[in-house]
Amino acid sequence: VQLQASGGGLVQAGGSLRLSCAASGRTFSGYGMGWFRQAPGKEREFVAAIRWSGGTIVYADSLKGRFTISRDNAKNTVYLQMNSLKPEDTAVYYCRAAPNILTMTSQGYWGQGTLVTVSS
Repeated sequence: VQLQASGGGLVQAGGSLRLSCAASGRTFSGYGMGWFRQAPGKEREFVAAIRWSGGTIVYADSLKGRFTISRDNAKNTVYLQMNSLKPEDTAVYYCRAAPNILTMTSQGYWGQGTLVTVSS
């Protein structure tokens, strides 16, 4: 089972990045997909999640309006579009696959992280 995240990098404040996470090694049919992040010296925190159907999307309250999660089930890929980036968005971003997005924080598969650095 692999969740391969990509798209991180260095961007100036106010800029945008699009993260991708491709799943392979097993079928994730029916699974919810999500993103978490961990800033230096802080705990990992929830960013966003989307159900298999795309019909339910959940965001961390502090990120609503700037971040957009989407998925392409044909490609087993989830995306995170990040706009108006701020230095405090600097973190390692991890993707997650879980049977239920409501329990995603405690159950599921982790991908490797991708580093996002936002300069001021």
